[in-house]
Amino acid sequence: MATKTTTAQWIDANKASFLPPVCNKMLHGDGQLKVFYVGGPNVRKDFHLEEGEEVFYQRQGDINVVTLQNGEFKDIKIKEGEIFLLPGKIPHSPQRYQDTTGMVIERERVKDQEYDCLRYYVGETTNILWERWFYCVDLGSQLGPVIKDFFDSEEHRTNQPGLGSFMCPAYFEPDPVRQTEEPFSLQQWITKHRSELDSEGSKRLFDLTYQTDVLALGEGKLKAHNPRAETFLWQIEGSCEVEVSGELHTLEADSTLLVPADAVFTSSRPEGGVTISVTMDPLTKSRAFGHLNQ
Repeated sequence: MATKTTTAQWIDANKASFLPPVCNKMLHGDGQLKVFYVGGPNVRKDFHLEEGEEVFYQRQGDINVVTLQNGEFKDIKIKEGEIFLLPGKIPHSPQRYQDTTGMVIERERVKDQEYDCLRYYVGETTNILWERWFYCVDLGSQLGPVIKDFFDSEEHRTNQPGLGSFMCPAYFEPDPVRQTEEPFSLQQWITKHRSELDSEGSKRLFDLTYQTDVLALGEGKLKAHNPRAETFLWQIEGSCEVEVSGELHTLEADSTLLVPADAVFTSSRPEGGVTISVTMDPLTKSRAFGHLNQ
């Protein structure tokens, strides 16, 4: 069954979850897509590494995502109202501050194939101090025990790699050449491409070198079906009617709908309606890593 949410009401009802020590709340976590909101302050030293991608959108305030790209640390500053797509296999460490709220979308990991890593570096260097690989089911609940293990470790005490630094070989290496794009204002992007949305019906926000399909849908009707992936629909402007397996849902601005995998659905927008559609099909992963096989 498709699940509708009015975002502002949901955030207000769960505002206590965005404060320390929790700082996050899952909006959708039982299925293939993981959609959650994160608050602050939460300034951290650990880096997260995964094969899948992450969509960031800053609803309130600005954050900084520290990344490791091409052997150097790089800050990705995401301002309020901006959207950013983080490629897979890039170590990243989100730094969130007080009075900030942001949405993050990622997908479930393919069982027995995809593993996450939590990694610490020696000081300001890129030398690995300590890391743990694990199969991620619920990142919010799994990170705490791993972080505690690090702070209890000899490596943390000495700030030097030791016998406990590595418990298994790495499941994959960070992408050595991929460069991130800059975050951009979602509203400004929509304004710039409004005529295309009205005439063509849809437009990609990110090209096909990414795994994730993030589309803006404009005036008109669109029928869709993905047998493997859920679809997250986010109404930005105007309204939208979505029929899912015979059920009709009406989306107003700032409401969302999660469409189950393998469901045939039709979305219809009148003039002025703009919907963001996000799907993360694990079979599209190869198009993002083709350069690593050359």
